[in-house]
Amino acid sequence: MGVINTTPDSFSDGGSLYREESLDLELVLRRARAMVAGGASILDVGGESTRPGAQTVSQQQELDRVIPCVTAIREEMDVTLSVDTSNADVMREAAAAGAGIINDVRALTRAGALQAAAELQLPVVLMHMRGEPGNMQDAPVYEDVVVEVAAYLEDRAEACEAAGIAAGNIIIDPGFGFGKTVRHNFELLRGLPQLASLGYPLLVGLSRKSMIGKLLGRDVDERLAASLSLAVLAAERGAAIIRTHDVRETSDAVAMLGALHDIEQMELS
Repeated sequence: MGVINTTPDSFSDGGSLYREESLDLELVLRRARAMVAGGASILDVGGESTRPGAQTVSQQQELDRVIPCVTAIREEMDVTLSVDTSNADVMREAAAAGAGIINDVRALTRAGALQAAAELQLPVVLMHMRGEPGNMQDAPVYEDVVVEVAAYLEDRAEACEAAGIAAGNIIIDPGFGFGKTVRHNFELLRGLPQLASLGYPLLVGLSRKSMIGKLLGRDVDERLAASLSLAVLAAERGAAIIRTHDVRETSDAVAMLGALHDIEQMELS
């Protein structure tokens, strides 16, 4: 899953799709083409930054950022599009424009979001986050982060099924970096098999996260090597979808793990 941030303030690549303070659709399409060529089977388009400390945006701002991008990408290429939103109206508008997955960092808890997702009958990604982006990193505490995250995601999945969303359309995301310390993040990484055992496909986003910077002292643009290591470790532990800013490199890294598991089918010279 390739990340396409249409926000000017995202932690990793905020503003990179803007020209003279306006979102440039040609830059968006250039990014989308490169990601698909690099191996992305899903493109995740988001119009609200969820970095630590981020402020919420208005519904109209989010629509103005997301819908033109979804429309432009859908008109040009055949790739699954995911919309990264917690807003029910944005979900509906994005689906009408061609989005095929709803990716919600708030796990469909905002007013109307669960009903909208049930109406649309699209696959949904339910993520764990403690608090809101503006305060989620204010001293998060868990007794057992793996157990608590698993319980939350299972509860939200059950709510989705009760609302009429098919179990086969539910994907779960432990929310690395969303209300977790560095230690919590690594405990979750180690405990991914326990989350995978819940029976839902597991999406993991570790690309360029602050846990790398805090552990290694690397700036955002120096975190590729560690991001690739984390992607492979996550895939090895049961992640079905890897969300990344660096598609080609991550695709290559995870392909090596796939080759290891499929060595009998390899044509070796």
